[in-house]
Amino acid sequence: MLENLKELSSVIAVSGNEENLAELIVKKLDGLCDDIKIDNIGNVIAFKKGQDSSKKVMLLSHMDEVGFVITNILDNGLLKFSLVGGIDERILPAKNVTISAKGTSVNGVIGVCPIHLLGKENLRKTLSQDELYIDIGAKNKQDAQRYVRLGDSGVLDSEFTVFGDNRVLSRALDDRCGCAVLLELIREPMYFDTYFVFTVQEEIGCRGAVCAAEEIKSNYAIVIDSTTACDIYGVSDEDSVCKLNGGGVVSFMDKGTIYNKDFFNLILKTAKEKNINCQTKNKVAGGNDASAVHKSAGGVKTAAISLPCRYLHTPSCVISLSDLIDTKNLVSAVLEKINEL
Repeated sequence: MLENLKELSSVIAVSGNEENLAELIVKKLDGLCDDIKIDNIGNVIAFKKGQDSSKKVMLLSHMDEVGFVITNILDNGLLKFSLVGGIDERILPAKNVTISAKGTSVNGVIGVCPIHLLGKENLRKTLSQDELYIDIGAKNKQDAQRYVRLGDSGVLDSEFTVFGDNRVLSRALDDRCGCAVLLELIREPMYFDTYFVFTVQEEIGCRGAVCAAEEIKSNYAIVIDSTTACDIYGVSDEDSVCKLNGGGVVSFMDKGTIYNKDFFNLILKTAKEKNINCQTKNKVAGGNDASAVHKSAGGVKTAAISLPCRYLHTPSCVISLSDLIDTKNLVSAVLEKINEL
């Protein structure tokens, strides 16, 4: 699962431009399912027949990540950009970036005025994206146009690193972790007919999930995503949301969904019976593909099991490998007992 996570995280897949990651996932699914397709919006949907075909289960993890899109090329070769998804503008200056452009990758940096030239009034100022630019080393506009086009997307980049107490640091762990979990789960036998859905455009409004849910019309759905772990310096326990090394995070409510109570209770009961680490999300915050799924096709009994992740939506997301394993094991155990719903 770690090797899959590393490979998945290496692919740039900003919302609306997930096709390269979809292609990789399709290759990894070969021989593991009964049917596989990419739908019109770009979701990868893999079907695995279960012991009982009287009900349908849908498992969802999103492929897309936050990033930026190129909006203008200036005469001096510098690039202007707009953000895609929720990125804190405070982290942008001087970040390394990689742009997926013309079938290749282009490196660059988000330029910023050096501290030596800043007046005191500007030292603590947060620069907006409109005040920043990307430098790819081009000498002028014509030179830059050889490498990038308007509409090309990119990411704030970092190197996939295993460090400390089985921690992983990388960009895009939201939600390549969920994708890695699905690639493990599909190897197991299923109780009900099960659809493994790798969705697009979650970060900009759960758009892929809308399409998949309306097409599949499942009875049950589990969203496997990443959620904010604020167990860090300066944040109180009541605001920490969840903690690393606490296991998968089970939600009862967030900004987009009030989760099915029977499903929520079944997950907690199963975790206790199987002695699998899990925790309850202790703050009503954020959202995920469940917001689209639970109210589709006449209503779907929906649950969310998320992976705790520090520094979400930055190039330096941090997870615990033990949480990744616990999340996978918890979803697997719940799928074995889902007929109890």
